[in-house]
This record gives sequence, C-alpha cells and structure tokens, in this order.
Amino acid sequence: MSILTVSGLTKSFASRTIFSEVSFRVENNDKIGVVGVNGCGKTTLFRVLMGLEDFELGSVNKERRILVSYMAQHSDYTSQKTPMEEVLSLFSHFEAMENELNELNKKLELFPDKTWLETQHKLTERYIAEGGMTYKSRCRATLLGLGFLESELSLPLEKLSGGQRTRVLLAKILLSGSDLLLLDEPTNHLDIRAIQWLEDFLASYKGAVMVISHDRYFLDKICNKTFEIENETLREYKGNYTKFKEQKALDRLTSQRDYDRKQKEIERIEGIIEQQKRFGQERNFVTIKSKLKQIEHIKATVTEPEKDPEEVSFSFKACSETGQDALIVENVTRRFGSRTLFSGVNMLIKAKERAFLVGPNGCGKTTLFRIIMGELPPSEGRCLKGARVVYGYYDQNISGLDMSKTIFDEISDSFPSMTNGQIRSALGTFLFRGDEVFKEISKLSGGERARVELAKLMLCKTNFLILDEPTNHLDIASKEALEDALLEYDGTMLVVSHDRYFINKLATQIFAMEDADSDTGSRVVLYPGGYGNYLNELEKKKQSLPSEQSKSTKENNYYKKKAEDSEKRKRKRKIDLLEAELEKSDSEKRLLEQKLSDGSISDDYEKMLEISEKIASLTDNYNKLYAEWETLVEEEM
Repeated sequence: MSILTVSGLTKSFASRTIFSEVSFRVENNDKIGVVGVNGCGKTTLFRVLMGLEDFELGSVNKERRILVSYMAQHSDYTSQKTPMEEVLSLFSHFEAMENELNELNKKLELFPDKTWLETQHKLTERYIAEGGMTYKSRCRATLLGLGFLESELSLPLEKLSGGQRTRVLLAKILLSGSDLLLLDEPTNHLDIRAIQWLEDFLASYKGAVMVISHDRYFLDKICNKTFEIENETLREYKGNYTKFKEQKALDRLTSQRDYDRKQKEIERIEGIIEQQKRFGQERNFVTIKSKLKQIEHIKATVTEPEKDPEEVSFSFKACSETGQDALIVENVTRRFGSRTLFSGVNMLIKAKERAFLVGPNGCGKTTLFRIIMGELPPSEGRCLKGARVVYGYYDQNISGLDMSKTIFDEISDSFPSMTNGQIRSALGTFLFRGDEVFKEISKLSGGERARVELAKLMLCKTNFLILDEPTNHLDIASKEALEDALLEYDGTMLVVSHDRYFINKLATQIFAMEDADSDTGSRVVLYPGGYGNYLNELEKKKQSLPSEQSKSTKENNYYKKKAEDSEKRKRKRKIDLLEAELEKSDSEKRLLEQKLSDGSISDDYEKMLEISEKIASLTDNYNKLYAEWETLVEEEM
C-alpha cells in the first residue's frame, strides 16, 4: 500500500531549478536510498515532503493518520535532560499507566474490590501488550547501539558534543514508531559498530524509510529501492546501491548505443541524399524528399544521452621512493591524567602498503595519528619514520585551512612558487572554476572545504599519506574519484575511516583498536589482508568466545524474570476472578434447577423450556470457565 504519493513536483530557488516533474510512490515497508551529488536537491526534497519548504508545481499526498519523522543532517538539538530521560520522554504514557497501576495496587492491598481487580487486570494486559515491560530496555539498548557509553547516558545533553546530541535525536526518531522515517545522513556521527547496529535496526523496521546517505555499504545493506536526483530529475531504480550503479551503467550504455546507431543511420541517409542531388534528375528529387522524411522520423526518436555531472579529478604521486620499513611504532602508550587511552601499540607498515586503522569513536585513533606525526608525545614508546619518508596529513576537522582567506589565496600562500595559471588549473580539477576560486573558505560547505584540503595535499611533495576520515564530507562521486586515485598512488598510506566501502576497496592490511573500555585502554591488533578477511576473523573470534552471559543477556534475563513475575500475578488475579465467576454461575444454575424440580411451573411449557435453555447455557459457560481455571491452576503449580 502506498503511504506517500508525489506527482509532478517542481522546486526552484530564484532562477535555478532544483528538480522538475518529480513523481514517485513510497510503499508500506520500502527502504529507499536517496543519492546524488552534493547540491542536487536531496535535502530540499525531504524538507518539501515535511512541509518545511514550498514548491511551485505538483502534489505531495500522504495517507491519512500516517506519522512521518524527519532527522535533518545538521541540527542544534539540546535540552536539560540526559540522553536516557530525553528518549524515555517518548513513552510518558507508560509512566502514567505505571502510576495508575501503583495506585490500584495500594487500594487492593487495603480492600480487594472486584471492580478494581478487573481494572487492574485490563490495564496490566494493555501495559504488557503495548510494550510497557520492555520500553526502558529498548531505550537503553538503542542509545548503546548508537555508540553511547553507559556513563554518558546520565549526562545532561548540554554537556555532550553536537554529534552525540544528534545521536540522541536519532534514537528518539528510531523509537517513535513512525510510519515513515526521513533520515538525512544518519551515519555521519557513528563509528562502524554503531552503523552496523543501525543497519540491523532499519532492515527490520516495520515502517518505511527514506535515507540520504553517501555510505555505499550502508545503502547496500538496507535498501530495496534507490532514488537518484541528477540533472533536475529523479529516477527510481529497483535494488540497493550496487544494483543501482549496475543498472544505471547499463541504461547509459544502451542509450549511447541507440544514439550512436541512429546518428550513423542519419549520416548514411544524408550520404544517399548528397548522391541523389548530384544526379539531378526528377526522380532523384522524389527520393531526396522521401529520405529527408526518414531523417525527420529518426530525429524525432533520438534522445541524446545525458552527460554525467562533472567529477573531481584527484591525482596523487609519491615524490620519491622510501625505505622498505616506512613506519615503525614500538610499544606506544598514551595517558591523559589517570586515564590510559591506549597502551603497548606496535605497528609495522611497509613501503607502498595501504594500511587502515579502525575502531570505535573515542578509542584514540586520531591521537595515535598525532603521535605518529610528531604533534603529540607518547607517554611511553616511540615512533620511527622510515628512510626518506615525507608525511602528508589530512585532518578530518580540516583545521589546516585559514577561514579568513579565499580558496585562491589559500593555495597561493601555501605554494608560492605556483603561477596563477597553475593554481587555477589545479583548482579546476577540484571543480573550482572562474570566480568560484575567490570564495571565502569560511563560506564554503563541508564538502567544498574537504576538496580544498585534498587539493593542498595533492600539491604537496609527499610519499606517505596519513588520512584521517578523508571521505567524511565528500559525496559518492567524489569518494569514488578519491578511491581510484589512491588505488593508483605509488606511495604508502595509513588511513582512519568508518567508510566500509572505502576500506573494502583499498585496504591491504587492517589495524584494529580493540578493548577500548579496559583499564589499560585500547590495544591494536593486526589483521593482514582486506576488509573481508578482517570480518571473517572477527566472526571466528565471536564464535570462539566462551558462552558466559554477557551484560545484555543478564539484562534480558532480568526483564524476562520481571515479565514472568507479572504474568504470575496476572494469572493469580485471573484465577480469583474465575473462581468468583464459577461460584456465581453454579448458584444461578442451582436456583433454576430448583424451580424446575419444585413443580410450581410444571404446567407452563414455555417457561420450563426457557429455564432449561438457561441451565444449558450456564452449564456450557461453567464448563468453559472451569477448563480455563483448571489450565491456570496447573500452570501455577
């Protein structure tokens, strides 16, 4: 069933059309990925669907009574509450039911009134049926799944980072029970473990989901449809991101072949026309007229293939060869006060390796990078740079840019030997052309700033790239261009990334920071080979773990016991009610039987028949009640 129907939607800003004649349907359980280059209108589409933006033409129709929730990519979400209190506020109706049940329990302790008992029974049934026994554990599990530490659940939101506050908002939206979720870059502030949790949650979500994301691995895992916004048009593809890419490439190839075939046919016919013109006979002019009609007919069916949007052109070249051992990290430990962030880190990266460093948020990946770069001293151990190694560093916070400068001045001041023409040429490959090169960096988007930082890195003379989340602000096309350039790079790389598609395509070995919650901090474990091998090794470890109850299992057992105790109390109340009903039914039956036997109505056949039918009905009801009572008593024993 369609819960959302969009027809002929057109949206413009000033003289620029964002998208035109957009039409699509969203079905009950659809999981839809929305993709396209930065600035193509993905976020604008979501805002239009939510009624936050006007549109010029078309219609947006939602089914009656459906609930839609929207998570914006950038939000200044905060409150005085803790993450747990904020998420629990969704379920205030359960708190009200709990208070009512507590009042009823107090009353029943003083006087076991049958009406109160029935009210308590109905309210308890409703409380359990609607999820009252599990809502607190679901709230906690969602926050932990999205990467919160147990200690962070009781901190005020105003004490948390912007990314953490966004995750609280995401948790509320996920638990809202909405019929349709509109999520704009929900994985932005999540590490790999949290993204995997979110994938599982959304894959099994009962409602529909539309998600804007540049995380291709994530889109592959959850989506059954893909919407691409390109050249002011929305096209729908069946399947996940990989299937969309395959189908799009096939469509483009088919379209190009059809266009080329028709162009050749037009050229062939035009050749015949030229030949007929040279003959100059009357019958030749008849042929020419016929052939011109043929050309008109073919041209009417010709559609020139759409051009792909312009892409960034990356190119990294090592400035020189290095020694065989490009980086040696020996027993490096880093402490902050009494807290150990990581300890005993050992790493060996050979020349031309593409090594990746992975681990949960807060485990110390960026700190380790700063130690390797010499920006921060280790508490213990040392880092040895290989012979002739020249580092090139990409900072995920893009802190190396001067916000007061223009793009052109940033490059010119960093590379004073470059001519104006060379600077313009270099920036052109990063899609900064014409007057765009004079934009102030403070006014650029995150993706534009990332391109300026990568342009600087490309122009540096290095042979060992140290990249901290290089794909964070890039759209999919730019990510793929960066991947291709790094695959061709003839130097060495050490990369931190949560982008599993990126890791899977590039990694030759993976260093994983594990056990971040231990007293000795994170430790680094080497997994030779690519991302697939890393996942296989993790699965082997998981299967070999002893079958001790984990914290979550213990918690589940606690709530299970709580539910069992509730069921026991519920069963006892039901038995009491059934016994009262049985006694009442038996009394009524005895009175009617006495009427039949005392002879007072022996002459009234209709009355006797009526009483007999009532006795039969009471007997039938008594037997049913007794069977139910007997079953409950057996369960109680």
